[in-house]
Amino acid sequence: MANELVRSPQRREVGTAYALWALSFVLLPGIHRFYLGRPASGIIWLLTGGLCGVGTIIDAIFLPRMVEDSNAGRGW
Repeated sequence: MANELVRSPQRREVGTAYALWALSFVLLPGIHRFYLGRPASGIIWLLTGGLCGVGTIIDAIFLPRMVEDSNAGRGW
């Protein structure tokens, strides 16, 4: 078992997160939250249209921090 490879979590990129955030307005609200490993809030965003769009706009400000937290394995 000591020789088994430990799979590291996938590193998230800010550019990809912003691209998915932009798709949230026209295609699938909350898709950027699924990408960042936050499925519970992704479902909430999906069901509420990104909290009526306000939450999606606010996410634009916090997105770099959300990516940093996701890469560090911290919840947000």
